[in-house]
Order: sequence, then structure tokens, then C-alpha cells
Amino acid sequence: MKKTAFFAGIFLTILSVANAQNATTKPAVSNPTVDSIAAKYKLQPMPEAMTPEQVFPVLGEYQPSAAPAIEATTATTTTTEAAPAVSNVKIMLDEQNKGIVWIEGLPQGKIKAFLRKSPSTYKIPAQKTEDGKDVKEGTMIFDKDTKTLSVIIGKAYNDQDPAASFIPAVEEPVAAVPVKKGKKAKTVKKVVVEKPWVLTATKIEHTTASTN
Repeated sequence: MKKTAFFAGIFLTILSVANAQNATTKPAVSNPTVDSIAAKYKLQPMPEAMTPEQVFPVLGEYQPSAAPAIEATTATTTTTEAAPAVSNVKIMLDEQNKGIVWIEGLPQGKIKAFLRKSPSTYKIPAQKTEDGKDVKEGTMIFDKDTKTLSVIIGKAYNDQDPAASFIPAVEEPVAAVPVKKGKKAKTVKKVVVEKPWVLTATKIEHTTASTN
């Protein structure tokens, strides 16, 4: 009797192990609904974080299209001074305030500009540089499509239409003042009117070689 019970226990143990193996090797039942959803919607990789240049397209290095001249107009004549030397212009983000950029390479010196309309319209406030130069108010706009940077200094920033600052002003002719005969002509002090300083530059694209 004991032998029969012993062999019966061994048989039940072997049977339970066989059932467990069949359960683990049995293929999963396919669910048509789950399969159709998985085929239509696939998990996409997480997007990479945007670089500062992508958030603020104006950042980078620019090559001036031409050296701008400085013109001065008196009551009778207009003179053009020699064009100041302008190297490549670099625009960098302020370390403390992301709404401020610093412009290097201008003859006025290193100046700052405030972001007014995202992503690439900046106001240049009237300021004094580290070298002690007085810089008048101006505007800076970067066109992402044409990779063109436009800077004007010496004309107030237009909040309603910043690009209007770059429209040349219409010059009115200066009327000659007649001098009566027999009277000594008075000395008239000539008033010098400085025109805004304008710079146009093209962004330099720096490419990095990819390594395999």
C-alpha cells in the first residue's frame, strides 16, 4: 500500500511539472484590437533639447556685406567720412539674461541689445560702451530666411513697426536765405545732421564634420 502511494506521488509530481512547462511554452493569444493600434501608433523617440541658436536665431557670426560710410550734412553741403573698419560681427547671449545679446565687431564697440519681438527683433538702447563711447538708440533685425542681419544706430526704435526704422528718410532741400544789399551778412552757424549708421551682414554657417 505504501509503495502504491509512493509511486502515485511521483506520478503527480511529474504531471504537474509537465503542465507547468506547457504553460510557459504556450504562445500568447493575439489580440486583433491591440495589434491594429500598435501598427497605427508607434512610439517616437523623445525630441532632443533645442540649442540656444535654435531658440535665438540671431546668435552667431556675420560677415558685413560692405563697409558702411558715415555721412554728415551741413546747411550747404553733404560730406562722407571714411568708412570705419568693420570686421566680422559676433552676437552672443548674455550669461545672466537671455533677453539680452551682446554685439562685438562694430566700430562703436561692444554694445548690447534687448529682445523686443521674438525671435529676432532687438532694440539697441542708448548706452555708453566700456571704452566710453556714446551709442545712440537703434534697431537690429535678423531675417532667418535670407540669413541677413540689419543694424541701424542713430534712429529711435519703432515699437509698432521696427522694420520701418530702415526706410530712408526723405531729405528736404535747404532753402537759401537771401541777403539784403547794404547790410553786413551775419555769420550763420552750420548745423551738422548725422545720418543713422546702417550695417547689413550675412550669417556665416559653421559646419562640423561628422565622424563615423
